[in-house]
Parts: sequence; C-alpha cells; structure tokens
Amino acid sequence: MTDSTATADLDMRLEKHRVELTGYCYRMLGSSFEAEDAVQDTMVRAWRSYDKFEGRSSLRSWLYRIATNVCLDMLTAGNKRARPMDLTESTPLARAALSPRPDHTWLEPMPDARVLPTVEDPAEAAVAKESVRLAFIAALQQLPAKQRAVLILREVLAWKASEVAELLDTSVASVNSALQRARATLAERDGKQGAEGAVSDPLDEEQQKLLERYVAAFEGYDMTALTALLHEDAIMTMPPFDLWLTGTADITGFMTTLGAGCANSRLKPVQANGLPGFAHYKPDEEKGGYSAWAVQILEISDGRITGFHCFLDTQRWFPLFDLPLRLEAEADEVQ
Repeated sequence: MTDSTATADLDMRLEKHRVELTGYCYRMLGSSFEAEDAVQDTMVRAWRSYDKFEGRSSLRSWLYRIATNVCLDMLTAGNKRARPMDLTESTPLARAALSPRPDHTWLEPMPDARVLPTVEDPAEAAVAKESVRLAFIAALQQLPAKQRAVLILREVLAWKASEVAELLDTSVASVNSALQRARATLAERDGKQGAEGAVSDPLDEEQQKLLERYVAAFEGYDMTALTALLHEDAIMTMPPFDLWLTGTADITGFMTTLGAGCANSRLKPVQANGLPGFAHYKPDEEKGGYSAWAVQILEISDGRITGFHCFLDTQRWFPLFDLPLRLEAEADEVQ
C-alpha cells in the first residue's frame, strides 16, 4: 500500500466516526461550534499519533478517549452552557426587556444530521434523539465534567463500566460511583426545568397535524389559533436574550407587541435536537422577500406545544443548518 493510499484509508476510517463523535462532544459541551472544533481537534490528534496506536482497543474507543480528553480540557474553565430558565426567573410581559448575554452563556441548537448517525434499530434511534434534546443537554451541563462523560458513555452510548474505566484511566468502582451521583443529580432536577417534549420518532399523525396548524397560525399571526395549540404553561425563550415567558397570554402578548414585526413571516421545517423545528424568515421591508430571523425548536407534549425556543443569531445558525439567509417573495405575493 502506498503512502497516499494509506493516508486516504486512514482519513476514511476516521471520518466514519465524525457524526457520532460530534454528538458525544455536543452532549459534553452544549455548544454546536465547540463540539465541531473538538472533533476536528480529535481527528488531528488521532492522525498525528496514529503510528503510536497499538490496536489494544478498537479505533472507535481510541477516538473516544482522545475526544474525552479534548472536551475535559475545554471544560476546565468551568463554563456551563444554559437556557434562559436556568439563569433567571420568568418575566411577566409587563416587565419584559430584551437584555442579551454573551454567546458563551447559551446552550446552542444542533441539526440532527450533524450528531445522529443513521442506525437501523428504531429503539436505538429514539434513545439517540432523546439524548440531544435541549432539556437533557441542559441537565448534563449541571454535572461535573467527568460525571458528564461517565453518564453519556454508560447511559447514552451503552458502554460497559469496565470500558469507561479504561477510557478514563480509573476503576470500575469509581465509574459506578460517578454514575450514581450523576443519576441522583438529574433525578433531583427532573421536572423542575421544563419538559423535554414527548415527540414520537417519526412524528405520529396527531403531531404532524399539530405542526401544520402551528405553521398556519404563526404565518397568519393568528393569536387565537396559536393559543389553542400552546399548553397553558408553555415556555418561550429567545437566546441571546435572557428573557423567558410563561403562559399563553404573555407569549401571544409579546408576539403582538415587541414581536409584532414577525407578522406575515414564513417558516421552513428543520430537524434540530431530536425535535421538530423551523427556520423563521421575517418580512424584509427594505429589500422585499424575507430575511432570516430565528431557528425555532418546538417541544410537544400531550398534543400541545410546551416549549417554543427561538435562537436569534442567524449569521451563525442558518449556515450551520445549511439554510439561506434570504427567501424571495413567491410569485403570488409579488402580484
């Protein structure tokens, strides 16, 4: 085998693991861009040190060891990504103010295609989707870094305790103890910070119809129709602003006051964080057509929308989702 053939072969073998490694790093870091940076760093380190890889473990296990070390290094600063409801109390509409916080504060959205490998087993696919939902990723951020790694490797990726112990250079007893503590922390937090969204995989007929009604209500800016779709305790968030609203009256009240410029918008479906979502394009009064405004992620439970999360930094999110930053007006709108 020539050097160039060997290089191409190694590149292919490493690249096969990129999506699942990105999913792992995203769960560890809570940031889509940091996760992709961590995986790139992992690939570079693996490439440079491949001649030292002795094959005592599988290539996949070795890559996870490198990725874990990269993530642990990135987490030494103690940064914890969060959602608005992890940081402040809900704000009544009467006191609503749009106060941004720095990018590194926020849990970031992630396209499913970048973190969820294609698997044949529907049950395995459902577990993978649940493990990238916003509420679960936010909960992971509350764990110390090594507990986070143990929980992901054991509970999400189904590694054996002995395999995790080997990866982390520790004992099985230490791994089991870390897992127990991580489970206790998540159990204590469970239910306090909003629902994860009980969404079928794939969406069932009732959920599909709910989304169709949501698009019609939002694009028509019909607050009566939208109210009928929202759970009475629904939550709306808008990173990078720390404001979050609870309840149909405050959400629709915001949309018709501070958010009134979103009337007559257009929504295009996306898949993000294992949940249904939309690319939101707002009417562009100056240039015509529509300009990118937000990536929306919806949480659904018992036939209602319980969470309505709008990520507003379009210059970052739309390219990540391979979305255009503009939509032209359709022919019937121009006439």
